[in-house]
Amino acid sequence: QVRLVESGGDSVEPGGSLRLSCEVSGLPAGRRFMAWFRQPPGKLREYVAIILRDSGWGYYSASARGRFTISQDNAKKTVYLQMDSLKPEDTAMYYCAVSRVDYSSSQSADYDYWGQGTQVTVSS
Repeated sequence: QVRLVESGGDSVEPGGSLRLSCEVSGLPAGRRFMAWFRQPPGKLREYVAIILRDSGWGYYSASARGRFTISQDNAKKTVYLQMDSLKPEDTAMYYCAVSRVDYSSSQSADYDYWGQGTQVTVSS
């Protein structure tokens, strides 16, 4: 059984940093891509960053590039999202997900396993 458990969400001031964690268990063989998505209040879910688990290579949305870093600890079976220089528009529920396709997809429909989410709020 696949289980994804996010943690690390919090309320921070603009310019602050947070590190989100996603502990993964039961991942089926061959699932090479994972991602972080977010859903701001009243808006659609959007992708933030994708990681290729084989190499740790990361791919970022325009809003995340240069401020966020996706990484992994294979021994701990955890995927991280380091978020720096946070802005109020980063406020959202953040989810980690496992891709069912073997390429870097930004479409949520291509992800079939999801965590429960962790809330990030950025405000002064």
